[in-house]
Amino acid sequence: MLEPFQYEFFVRGLLAATMAGGLCGLIGVYVVLRRMAYIGHGLSHAVFGGAVVSYVMSLNFFVGASIWGFLSALLITLTTRKRTIGADAAIGIITTASFALGIALISRYKTFTRSFDAALFGNILGVSTGDLVAIAFVTVAAIIVVIVGYKLFLFTAFDADVARVYGVPTAWVEAAFSLILAATIVVSMQVLGVTLIAAAIVIPPISARLLTDSFKRMILLSTGIGAFCGLGGIYISYFIDVSSGATVVLFSAALFVLALVYNSVKGKLPAAKARRPLGKASGLRDK
Repeated sequence: MLEPFQYEFFVRGLLAATMAGGLCGLIGVYVVLRRMAYIGHGLSHAVFGGAVVSYVMSLNFFVGASIWGFLSALLITLTTRKRTIGADAAIGIITTASFALGIALISRYKTFTRSFDAALFGNILGVSTGDLVAIAFVTVAAIIVVIVGYKLFLFTAFDADVARVYGVPTAWVEAAFSLILAATIVVSMQVLGVTLIAAAIVIPPISARLLTDSFKRMILLSTGIGAFCGLGGIYISYFIDVSSGATVVLFSAALFVLALVYNSVKGKLPAAKARRPLGKASGLRDK
């Protein structure tokens, strides 16, 4: 059971996946509540284009990809404010164009091809100490932003129009959210891969929503579930020799099914008790 921990690359990958999973779970709460689950999928593709551009221009990966993702998220937000263009259409146009640019550059500069599979599907073998530092930095920054702007994010997530009327600087809130989301996707790429980050952002908060009606508990549960899925998924991937990102997502999906079953059973219990005679119901409570 402890065999994987003998390898330094596995320990680094496990730490990276646990932090990245918790980070995705934390940010995912706001993505799900704003009904913009597709933005995680789309923005990850946009960031991929930025990562390739950074590589071609010999720029720092984290800086270049983060700036590219941040600008893409802002462009999506500004486009959707026009009202005539839906959020899904804006995300589809902007992010697929960015992804296509990345593919075009890969076909032009063949040297990036070696990292292509890792960028798309994740690879714990490639997690470095620098990656760990970057993930830790973004995680701490995200926690600070969420704590400081807790009420602002909550208000904006549920009804941005009403929040704007009450004086909430929704433009700044959305900009901060876009920056954190872009940074989250960038630092999670090595572990989860571009094609699977969206699931890591969406599944933990939805699972948490099935378990609680409290916003605060949902944040804590989603972060915990995300971290646990990252840890468990990487651990299992070592033994079954499957892509780390795919294993994390499949492990998350299994937990979602359990949460769904629990929610269904919990919902049926009150109705079943209400249909029982009073004597039987009280007898069960005594037991």
